Amino acid sequence: MKGSYLNDGFFSRLETLALNLRADLAGFFGGKHLVKTYGQTVEFADYREYMLGDDIRRIDWNLYSRFEKFFLKLFTDERQMHTQIFLDCSASMGKANPQKGAYAIAVAAALGFLSVHNMDKVSFKLVKGNRAEDPYGTLVGKKSFFNAISDLEKLEFTDESDVGEAVTKCPNVGTNDGLTIIISDFFTELDWKKAVDYLVYKKRQVLLVQVLSPEEADPVYSGRLDLLDSEAPDLTDGRNMKLRITRSMQLAYEEAMKDFVADIKDFCTSRGADFISIQTDKEIEKVLFGELLKVGIMA
Repeated sequence: MKGSYLNDGFFSRLETLALNLRADLAGFFGGKHLVKTYGQTVEFADYREYMLGDDIRRIDWNLYSRFEKFFLKLFTDERQMHTQIFLDCSASMGKANPQKGAYAIAVAAALGFLSVHNMDKVSFKLVKGNRAEDPYGTLVGKKSFFNAISDLEKLEFTDESDVGEAVTKCPNVGTNDGLTIIISDFFTELDWKKAVDYLVYKKRQVLLVQVLSPEEADPVYSGRLDLLDSEAPDLTDGRNMKLRITRSMQLAYEEAMKDFVADIKDFCTSRGADFISIQTDKEIEKVLFGELLKVGIMA
């Protein structure tokens, strides 16, 4: 039976953190993200000369008395962003290792909490097959968030997921109005990269979070083993195999895993997306603070 990471203490420890989004993103008024455009907040930003059609109420009459020219006061603008979290619900994410699934849910919940805590909107997209289910809609405020989280903890991980197809077919992804997070182990032969390309085309800020168990990152198995693919339909599937694990095979796996993670990172870098790889034996708060701080998403 899987455990849960989600409790009052978990969320209270996150309250001092915040997501740091790019300043050029668009969004709705009323949030906490400063953007480069000027708006209606009380924080002064700059002056510019008056132009025909400008609001005369914003003229600084003190400057007019000194320079006999009309100047407008400009103030900073703050926007509310939309954080979309796509959670891979395939069997490899939690069927054989329920604790991995619980960890992935907790990561999704933590990132969602950081959004609503800072007055942003959040939505959880559950990737099942080639579809992204949206059971909770767009969440605003902590009450609706915690109602959704209590249900999210019951999530089951089964079958295969096509992240690329699910994201590109997802309605209302939005354009240039926030952050999209994809949480997965990316153990698939399907084309997940087209999801990143699509989101970049939509001018979303993109973060990929790879969740791995310690056994997946650095297995210590030896001898004869039956290796079963958690996403295989039955035991006769060709992906299941019997192997004698040797030291050379362990070294080959280690190199292959390094190449696998490096390929994801290099692809994300080439698209202007961010990527972190985390293991389930690490404290979530420390992982989020340490890894997201490195890529500039945590403030």
